[in-house]
Amino acid sequence: MIKENNDFIILKDDKELVRGEIEPVLAHCPEQAYITLSERCIYDCKFCSVPKLQGKIKTLDEVVNIVEQAKKTGLMKAIAITSGVAESPEDEIERLVAVIRALKRYNVPIGVAAYPTRNSTKLLKEAGADELKYNVETMNRDIFDKVCKGLSRNFILDSLRDAVPVFGKNRVSSNFIIGLGETDECVREGVEHLAKMSVIPVLRPITIQPLRKDELEATRPSAERLLKLALMTREMIDKSGLRVNVSQTMCLTCTGCDITPYRDI
Repeated sequence: MIKENNDFIILKDDKELVRGEIEPVLAHCPEQAYITLSERCIYDCKFCSVPKLQGKIKTLDEVVNIVEQAKKTGLMKAIAITSGVAESPEDEIERLVAVIRALKRYNVPIGVAAYPTRNSTKLLKEAGADELKYNVETMNRDIFDKVCKGLSRNFILDSLRDAVPVFGKNRVSSNFIIGLGETDECVREGVEHLAKMSVIPVLRPITIQPLRKDELEATRPSAERLLKLALMTREMIDKSGLRVNVSQTMCLTCTGCDITPYRDI
């Protein structure tokens, strides 16, 4: 990669492949204060390093300070809050509710990603969240049971379905990891299932964490596979009348980790 004036140019075989500007990162990603509230988790999903690290829980003051610094840049368009589960799903939702209430004064859209509870959708919406993400992680039941022990795939799917009438169309999404051993047909069926519920699927290529490499059977998907699955996802989204490009927060506007329909393809 070389720099030419304000552009960065990626070369392949000494020829220009692509050029563009590198966007400044506010907090984790461009144009958003994207904050992890609890950097620890009682669950032990095999693709995730958080349970191994058992980091800190940010205080409300620490969260507000991060948002304040992002606001001072003049570039902040949204706030996104995600979290592990430090003590219990119910306690985590309480913590998220308090944070969202404190951040509404910034008058930008707020997205939140969490593990659901019986009434989390109602509580998060009432607190002021604009968009919601409950991650199903994989739509292959056998893989889910193996890598997400202690979590309920059915409960996550039910919670996603029930969240759509509360948050509205194009405001509910779910990460779907690619590279855990699932087939393309499994991905297609899973994307179709989510899209029919008016939930936007976010296909996330697996990142094999060094702390987890001996516990996980996974293969980073090729660029060709990711592009094929992203094009298929766009087709499914079109059929369901969803529009990714109206989403305002979290991964669907960042696009840093994924090939995002309507933004990248």
